[in-house]
Amino acid sequence: MAVPEPSVVIESLSAKSAAAHESGLVALLKDSVDGGASVGFLPPLDPAEAIAYWQSVLIAIAKGSRLLWIAREPDRAVSGSVQLDLETRPNGTHRAEIMKLMVHSARRRRGIGRALMLAAESEARRLGRTTLVLDTRAGDTSERLYRALGWQLAGIIPRYARSADGALDPSAFYYRTLDSA
Repeated sequence: MAVPEPSVVIESLSAKSAAAHESGLVALLKDSVDGGASVGFLPPLDPAEAIAYWQSVLIAIAKGSRLLWIAREPDRAVSGSVQLDLETRPNGTHRAEIMKLMVHSARRRRGIGRALMLAAESEARRLGRTTLVLDTRAGDTSERLYRALGWQLAGIIPRYARSADGALDPSAFYYRTLDSA
């Protein structure tokens, strides 16, 4: 099991502190999308589209419906991120969705993704969000991490997300139930 390098810091961000990391978040999203990650965008990612996306995330953080963590290096470079989208409807305040786990291509296989996931799960538990869900392209290497962390496959939907080559790829939907804090 990879352990994050001691120099990598996992940090929860407010909307204000996330704004200070905007250029690094944009670069991370561009690296992920242009490298083939299935995170809602198609390559090549226009930087303006990435900026608009992160600005929408900042709004959600400010409203209290989204949480964001980054992994950063000693030089403050963003090497990874994950989000927790908090369900706000009355019948769903016990659940949340893990969104857009990304690790920069030059920093993968070093425990950063695991550390980000554990941070998000820990905060979800603290907030009483005991049912978590996420989705990923079926067959992606990320599935191995999710299973290792105790996530259960709920099912696969065929032809769910368009890939860079135009194919419609299946998506795997996972869930994890947590004990209360």
